[in-house]
Amino acid sequence: MNTERNFFINRLKSVKYAAKGFWILITSEKSIITQVIIALIMTIIGFLMHLSATEWMFQFLAIGLLLVAESLNTAIEKIADFIHPEYHKKIGRIKDISAGAAFFAAIFAVIIGLIIYLPKFI
Repeated sequence: MNTERNFFINRLKSVKYAAKGFWILITSEKSIITQVIIALIMTIIGFLMHLSATEWMFQFLAIGLLLVAESLNTAIEKIADFIHPEYHKKIGRIKDISAGAAFFAAIFAVIIGLIIYLPKFI
């Protein structure tokens, strides 16, 4: 019985830590703040354009993918800067690759946005 209680308490702690990380990201990281603002704007536009349920799913999938990729990119950059604060060619390459992953997500988000919104204007 005590094991089940500890499991539940540990899960609650995990949620607390995740919420703390979420709050840190949306209040202090400029790239995340920018992406959240864009996501809010696209959500408002989605309401104005009367998106279908499928279009909403794809839009939120694209937004979520982009925010997750940007968050992971931020974490990798913070770790790299902590490990090697001075410029280092290999650390720079790692950070570039991490940023490239976020860029991939951004490209696909734009493509999804074009697929959803372009037909509404043509």
